[in-house]
Amino acid sequence: MEKKLPQPICGQEAVNLLNCVSESNFDQEKCIRLLQSLRECVLSKKVKKFSIPSDDHNHQDEAASVSKKP
Repeated sequence: MEKKLPQPICGQEAVNLLNCVSESNFDQEKCIRLLQSLRECVLSKKVKKFSIPSDDHNHQDEAASVSKKP
């Protein structure tokens, strides 16, 4: 059985934006919409900071983690 990792807060929105800006057929309007979506998520979930775990701690499968405001 495959172990399912918890989804980072606003992780999907962040990945969508990163993938948008890296596309060879860059669509600025689409990326702006994705940026707005990420911003709305960050505000609603009160995200303070994003971080990417280092490979030193065997977190290779995790995309990102976030800290919430207290």
